[in-house]
Amino acid sequence: MPHIISYFFVSLNNSAYLCSVLPILFIMIIDKLENADRYFGCGKGLKEAFAFLINNKLEDLPNCKIKLDGNEVYLTISTLQCKASSDCHLEAHKDYIDIQLLVSGKEKMGWKPQENCDDVYKEYDEQNDVEFYLDEPDTFFTLHEGEFAIFFPEDAHMPCIGEGEEIKKVVVKVRN
Repeated sequence: MPHIISYFFVSLNNSAYLCSVLPILFIMIIDKLENADRYFGCGKGLKEAFAFLINNKLEDLPNCKIKLDGNEVYLTISTLQCKASSDCHLEAHKDYIDIQLLVSGKEKMGWKPQENCDDVYKEYDEQNDVEFYLDEPDTFFTLHEGEFAIFFPEDAHMPCIGEGEEIKKVVVKVRN
């Protein structure tokens, strides 16, 4: 299936509609939480996930796991130390879409199409829905407070890159 990325991003204001009716092969999305409603139609459970993120004071919540819809939509709030990219690995999931929202700090991440990852570090773990790779990301980007990335199963991603900075983030898992 071809990537219809340029049309998807050119038509960003209508993306929820487009996501609902066109067979688009998604790639990672980066945006601000204030624009989350644009992505409600991009996958089952995303609306519920974003509603929680928008309607709660995430900075006041403790590190914890919260089930919004059983194993269909759940999230983990964590305070983490970023580390050098040489100490991180690309990861990909088969069953879940990740929404990774930065609550505080600054987080560098890497991305590469999962289909281009060749060097498996840890084979797919079905129970934890993750496979790790030694491949290097094709691109890097930085999230700031209030920004999120959505990673679809086609997206290998390397989170938590930095120089020891402490960050607080929410990772929402939405069954694909």
